[in-house]
Amino acid sequence: MPAMKNSASAQREPSVRRVRILLVDEDPRDLSNYREALERQQCEVGTTSSYGDAIQRLASERFDFVVMDQGRDPFEWRAVVEQATGSGRRTPVLVLARCHDVVRYLEAMQLGAVDYLEKPLSASQLIGVVRAYLPRHFAAA
Repeated sequence: MPAMKNSASAQREPSVRRVRILLVDEDPRDLSNYREALERQQCEVGTTSSYGDAIQRLASERFDFVVMDQGRDPFEWRAVVEQATGSGRRTPVLVLARCHDVVRYLEAMQLGAVDYLEKPLSASQLIGVVRAYLPRHFAAA
């Protein structure tokens, strides 16, 4: 019969905190597919299709990683990357694009994005990027 833990020792064990990811995408299908892929990896995923909402959430909540579509308006996606990476936050940001644009790629990297990839991204590719930038969260996985 296995030894039972007493409640005092169980309370001292650190709880495992799930990885929190903010997913920003105007395409509802991509938003749903990427959310499901991340949730299968036990990530806690916040979703929004609004760049303004993403900026507000980044100002008031803590996320470990941001996955975002670059969208159509350069100002909006830039503001999200700046909010995530500025003011000492340094939250890793992955920017996804429908078509690769060298100028926007350079902008994203200069703003602090960790990567800029072309859509569609498979679930395994997405998980691979998140794991690469958050290795301590996935060490036991």
